[in-house]
Amino acid sequence: MEEIVKWIVDTVGAMGYLGIFLMMFLESSFFPFPSEVAMIPAGYLASKGEMSLFWAFMAGAGGSLAGAIFNYALGHKLGRPFIVKYGKYLFLKPETIEKVEEFFQKYGPASTFWGRLLPGIRQYISLPAGIGKMPLLAFSIYTFLGAGIWCGVLLAMGYIFGEHEEQIKPVLHYLIGAIIIMVIAVFYYYRRKNKIAEKRFIEEIDSSARNNEA
Repeated sequence: MEEIVKWIVDTVGAMGYLGIFLMMFLESSFFPFPSEVAMIPAGYLASKGEMSLFWAFMAGAGGSLAGAIFNYALGHKLGRPFIVKYGKYLFLKPETIEKVEEFFQKYGPASTFWGRLLPGIRQYISLPAGIGKMPLLAFSIYTFLGAGIWCGVLLAMGYIFGEHEEQIKPVLHYLIGAIIIMVIAVFYYYRRKNKIAEKRFIEEIDSSARNNEA
């Protein structure tokens, strides 16, 4: 494992910011490539002064946005029937597509932000956004912000812990768990707030109707 980590660090170091961009493009599109492989070594190289933390962040977040726009374009141009039928050739299972569609329909455009923080949702949330023809500007802003948070977290992990992979894994697991809990809490608050607003709206309509009848 140490040799693999060393190879990744060397590869990112050799290709520089372009390597980070390309790896994160793959991770954000349909190719099952873990973002940790690119961003954590980049953070480690930044801690050694061999990379700029800012430009590593911009390359990572930019690559994520480019990969997301690629998926968005697939959904926008090809539509749901094509994606469902031929998605298996792009590592997309029908149940995965249904899962992210449900997530997008349930939480709307903001799901393209929060979805970037959730494993299993992050790579594919762009597809239903494209299928639903979400405005590209709003999609890009939400995606860049969400991807930026995730890239920042991974860069910080690499910067702080460096080569000590045995320390990174448990911390990253706890961090992902904390992020998932935070996202669930936000969505719970969002849904509860909307239900209260909807209830008040219905009560106001009923009250207005009774007054008119009187």
